[in-house]
Amino acid sequence: MKSRLHPARAVALVFLVVILLGSALLMLPIAHTEGNPVPWVTAWFTAVSAVCVTGLVVVDTGTYWSPFGQAVILLLFQLGGFGMMTVATLLGLMVNRSFRLRTKMIAQFEARSLGLGDLASVARLVLVVTFAMELLIALVLTLRLHLSYDLPWAEAVWSGLFHAVSAFNNAGFSIHPDSLMRYASDALILLPVMTAIVIGGIGFPVLHDLRNRLRDPRHWSLHTKLTLAGTAILLLGGFFSLLLFEWSNAATLGPMPLADKVLSAAFASVSARTAGFNSLDIAALTHESWALHYFLMFVGGGSAGTAGGVKVGTVAILALLVIAEIRGHSDSEAFGRRVGASAQRQAITVLVLGSAMIVLGTLVILRETDFPTDQVIFEVISAFGTVGLSTGITADLPESSQLMLTLLMYIGRVGTITLAASLALGEHRMPYRYPEEHPIVG
Repeated sequence: MKSRLHPARAVALVFLVVILLGSALLMLPIAHTEGNPVPWVTAWFTAVSAVCVTGLVVVDTGTYWSPFGQAVILLLFQLGGFGMMTVATLLGLMVNRSFRLRTKMIAQFEARSLGLGDLASVARLVLVVTFAMELLIALVLTLRLHLSYDLPWAEAVWSGLFHAVSAFNNAGFSIHPDSLMRYASDALILLPVMTAIVIGGIGFPVLHDLRNRLRDPRHWSLHTKLTLAGTAILLLGGFFSLLLFEWSNAATLGPMPLADKVLSAAFASVSARTAGFNSLDIAALTHESWALHYFLMFVGGGSAGTAGGVKVGTVAILALLVIAEIRGHSDSEAFGRRVGASAQRQAITVLVLGSAMIVLGTLVILRETDFPTDQVIFEVISAFGTVGLSTGITADLPESSQLMLTLLMYIGRVGTITLAASLALGEHRMPYRYPEEHPIVG
């Protein structure tokens, strides 16, 4: 009997192979601006960050890496940004026919709105939307950079393309040392980037549903409704909270005119949910804003998209569970639908294990460094949520802590989804049930 690799493990293995290949390319002297060999830790960290679409860096992308190195980084976060579902689909087609059903089951867990026959349609949608959005945003940015900032065409095209692909894939990589802070008051730069971030991070199952039933919201799947509602709440909540916390901060929004304050707060709210760009100095934010970022980065974006985090749907399911318990209802319900018990168990498992990884990563780095706890927590959540925002301590961490961050990035990108897929594929009914008892809670 042939042994078959579990599709969830296969996805994790594919990402690891891509990281290893990317590291090897980045270690070549041609990848360095001055033609020097690149230390393996620098190459490994950058490759993991790119493939896991995080954006944390230990060296400045624009000055340390040559055009070849920057092109490799772009290719890596483009591959990483296609998402688990696309990789699993292609892998299933390559391995064997019987693998296809199991691969589709992974996709179904990521988006229960999809039927088994929709997988090819979703794969086409991923390709079309990805390249169409990236090219459109790249065109807008290129024209803006050339016409308003007098960049030569070649430089404007490369900068526009790099930032467009990075934005759509929620990668957070920038060839500028200050990310997008130099464009803090330029709506024609920040708004296209925000659009790419939201569309890429909302999840392809939602885009698939909207494409088929855009004018019929009553028939949208529960997944789509929960994702859209949760995304709107997080974006608006983050926006107003950042305005409140940073309004008088002389190092961030304080000196800005009203229009720029609104633009920067909106961009920060969008970017905090795994995009990783910043138009404000993250290190200068108030502690309240850092705490808000902890939550936004941990939640992340939609399932089966380019975003990271534990996902909006996971948190929405848990919120419905809490509301049902408070009301004394036996079922969790929303929009006229009941949330399945297995989905609730899976959401709890993902949340608990994600939280455990953050606690573990924080303890390990705190033991090895003297950085303040709040900065370390920010760095750890940013890595696990594949966000890429930093208070500025990444490059100053010891190599062991940097390697811990790469582990968190990898698990954050493939671990929770792999776990969820394993749960979905491994679920089976027991032939017996033990007597029920109610331990005391609270």
